[in-house]
Amino acid sequence: MNSVADVWQVVLERLRAGGLAETAISTWFDEVEAVSIKDRTLYLHCPNDFKRSTIESMFMDRIKDSLRDIYSADFDVRLLTNEERAALFAPESEKKAVSLLDSGEFTFDTFVVGESNKMAYAAARAVADGASDHYNPLFIYGDSGLGKTHLLYAIANAARKKWPAARIVYIKGDDFTNELVASIRENRNAEFREKYRQTDILLMDDIQFIAGKIQTQEEFFHTFNTLREAGKQIVLTSDRPPKEITQLEDRLRTRFEQGLMVDVAPPDFETRFAIVQNKAAMLGVKLPNEVTDYIAENITSNVRQIEGTLNKILAYRDLLDDQVNEETVSRAIRDMLKKSNDFAPSPKTIISYICSYCSVDEETLRGQSRGREVVAARQIAIYLIRRMSGMSLDDIGREFGDRDHSTILHSLKKVEQQMRTDPAFAEKVKEITTNINSKQ
Repeated sequence: MNSVADVWQVVLERLRAGGLAETAISTWFDEVEAVSIKDRTLYLHCPNDFKRSTIESMFMDRIKDSLRDIYSADFDVRLLTNEERAALFAPESEKKAVSLLDSGEFTFDTFVVGESNKMAYAAARAVADGASDHYNPLFIYGDSGLGKTHLLYAIANAARKKWPAARIVYIKGDDFTNELVASIRENRNAEFREKYRQTDILLMDDIQFIAGKIQTQEEFFHTFNTLREAGKQIVLTSDRPPKEITQLEDRLRTRFEQGLMVDVAPPDFETRFAIVQNKAAMLGVKLPNEVTDYIAENITSNVRQIEGTLNKILAYRDLLDDQVNEETVSRAIRDMLKKSNDFAPSPKTIISYICSYCSVDEETLRGQSRGREVVAARQIAIYLIRRMSGMSLDDIGREFGDRDHSTILHSLKKVEQQMRTDPAFAEKVKEITTNINSKQ
């Protein structure tokens, strides 16, 4: 027999051969689905409580006898509810998410708060505490690797402690589509809708991935409305605000904008320093301050890269008996940046686009002009080269007429500060970043 479905069909045939009427089989077993067979246990799924209890009381012995005839061995049989099936046989991506939701790694206590993310943190905390009815949906947006998923997990962890019986569902946008397709293929639409429309808190990561998928957007539109009307909490994350998600239906865009939208910006130096300290402590790595400072200065835009660098340092220490010093860290950072920036835009690409965007001559931008508009464009170029390519401060300085390390660092801090205090400027920088990436 090729599959568990084949086994179940043989069982049904044996029930018929044993005298069980076709009407009884069609009445009681029409909603039964064979899920898995392992460790001498046949797992069946029956969403109907009445039919499930009837099968257990009237037909279970016959099913076990049929299995004994097939395998010449005793088998147990488990009839699963919707919840039991989801818990035992969820997709691997979903199982991973559940394990992370249950772990203590991603909580509010382990989230490092700084100027760049304090609003998002406060909003997520308020949602988890049930302190506000006005943040629904809560829409958190920002570049990859800045802590959006951490906040979703933190909400789930905190909410579970406060309301142990609450139904909390975490899903990624592309996994939502995959589940929908599978439910249509397997005729499980009702089960799919029950899972998402009867939850108390829905956490969807990377909502931008449903854009352009007509049926997925249709399904999520009705799910969204059902949850909102029932007063259930929805939290969404994206790499950009709703208005910048192309191919997102207007009816969804307007609903996403009804609640509270908060952004997560790249962390400033002080926050990066604290993140390095926090991640190092969680990994059991003791770092001298100068090493922490070096990592915080060189990894500027992505928290995941910080963790990757620390893991690399651990490997150097444990496998090669290397000391944790600036040389070791420099090696780890080089490896990390090289790996993550294979397709990063070149400084020339960034400078060329900014010159076009700001109507500034490239020679003037690279030169010594102190005109206000030129300086502003130059500082943005320096910031984006650092953020998008991972170049060292000295190398960036050479791109701009051999400017020294401190001048480049000043430009970086100037842009970071202005992005925190001037939303229009922050959106301008994000727009430039998006447009440069789209040209790659």
